[in-house]
Amino acid sequence: MARGFDSKSVEYQQEEAQRSRDQKKERPLSEEERARLQRRQTLELARARTAADLARAASPAQQQMLARALAALEAELKALR
Repeated sequence: MARGFDSKSVEYQQEEAQRSRDQKKERPLSEEERARLQRRQTLELARARTAADLARAASPAQQQMLARALAALEAELKALR
């Protein structure tokens, strides 16, 4: 019997979830690693929001300010990697 696309997607998601759980069991993150991961996630969210705001910005001054903010966020993300 042929499997549908949806069942393959569900299977893939389950495998990814299991892989994620297995990786977490290997070694707990140190306090520093957790803080670094949280900081990176925060910066990535801020970058996504700033990029979306930049796409909607109508004023040239606002576009310029958001472009500078986006560049600063990208530089900070690059420094974390």
